[in-house]
Amino acid sequence: MIKLIILDVDGCLSDGKLIYSNDAMESKNFSVKDGLGISTWVKIGNQVAIITGRNSKIVQKRAKELGIQHVYQGIKDKDRVLKELVSSLGLSFKEVGAIGDDLNDYHMLNLVQRSFSPKDGVKEIKDIVDNILPNNGGDGAVRQMIDILVDENNQREEFMAIWI
Repeated sequence: MIKLIILDVDGCLSDGKLIYSNDAMESKNFSVKDGLGISTWVKIGNQVAIITGRNSKIVQKRAKELGIQHVYQGIKDKDRVLKELVSSLGLSFKEVGAIGDDLNDYHMLNLVQRSFSPKDGVKEIKDIVDNILPNNGGDGAVRQMIDILVDENNQREEFMAIWI
């Protein structure tokens, strides 16, 4: 059973586009479908972590909104952080799923039990993951991953009961 999901941000949780205004303010697009899936995943007793290579106040804000307790930004060695997190939570890699879309996610995705890529992930990532999701990053791919894991975990009734 997957108890922890790891999310990359740019290209998975967002569409991967970096938008800067003239005053250097950053903007990102997030899917509300991903958000509802993540917050419900947390409400049914599972955990979520963000491990991303960039730093962004927007990511911190979004994580707080969704109840994501483990947020690691500015990470160049994602697999090291993942190993430390899994150990600190007393989990095994058989209880971890992750989504990534580019080369900096490669080693992290190879560690986990269930690995996913959005449809627009790079070839090298799509070649190694368990599932290539039908949607692009930032367009509901994280929700698709969560729906698959909820079904595999036999948590669909619990997931639905939060809302219906």
